[in-house]
Amino acid sequence: MKIDKICFVLLLAGVLLSCGKTEEAESTEKTVKEPTKQIQEHWPNHDLLVSQVYQDDNVAFYYDGKMDKSITWPYKTMSDTWAYVRKTYGEFGDDKRLYVIFHKSEVLNKGTQFEKCITCGGHPASYWDASHDFRNIIDCGLAGDHDWEIPTGQDIGIPIHEVGHIVCGASHGVKGSPSDVLWGDSKFMEIFNYDVLRNIGRKDEADKVYLQMQTTTDVFPRKGTYWFRDWFYPIYSKYGEASVLNKYFALLAKEFPKKNGEYTRNLNWGEFIHFWSGAAGADLKEQAKLAFGWSSAWEAMLKNAKEDFPNVKY
Repeated sequence: MKIDKICFVLLLAGVLLSCGKTEEAESTEKTVKEPTKQIQEHWPNHDLLVSQVYQDDNVAFYYDGKMDKSITWPYKTMSDTWAYVRKTYGEFGDDKRLYVIFHKSEVLNKGTQFEKCITCGGHPASYWDASHDFRNIIDCGLAGDHDWEIPTGQDIGIPIHEVGHIVCGASHGVKGSPSDVLWGDSKFMEIFNYDVLRNIGRKDEADKVYLQMQTTTDVFPRKGTYWFRDWFYPIYSKYGEASVLNKYFALLAKEFPKKNGEYTRNLNWGEFIHFWSGAAGADLKEQAKLAFGWSSAWEAMLKNAKEDFPNVKY
């Protein structure tokens, strides 16, 4: 009898210890490192050591040695942008911050056939990318006598554009952008920039984007396509603005084929229209006809998409 009591006490103690360990394990949060004071670039065409010039809860900013440190407007602009993106599209990994690198770019052999701009333009990386140390990061450069001085035009448009690529390629916990094969580098970014600018207090710049897009055409999928005017803006304005943009990526993440957290293939046109219809909660076939034209091949693709993805409803 005494032995039974002793065994019971030991068993009860073991259970309590086990529970204590489980609760401790569950309460331990993954540690995210604070932004470093410098970053050594180690990606194509970028090998500079850049230094931190600003940090808050949303962004960590780094300038190269040629940047004018008195240029501070990007801090709040990109902090507000990233806060809005996280509010709209959800989290992007464990680190809450966006890392932003700005360069004052250098033009070599200017005015000749060998002209080359070092670190011009921009590129993104996400928390999925080992190449950029698993950070959500945008790396942007402008050339000229007044680069980055005024928060208008490409100075504000380029970095927001690059954030849009992170949204396309890393939202809702999935890596990849299966829509890029259809909309290319910049078509989604036109409506993305427009929406972000409207929601960070830059309606003036958003209005410029809107006006510019009324006459901007592309040759894909057919010559004279108005991606913004005839596709994205009608969907955006009729079906929930930023909400419908987010629903598209959320539906892809939930329903489109993936393996080990990464999309396994690209969308075709029928699937593209099907998923956007699901996001809008409305059949967008007629809108697609207006914007892109139509074909028997697309009709077959759309029919197959409805069969392959029956959970996408509208």
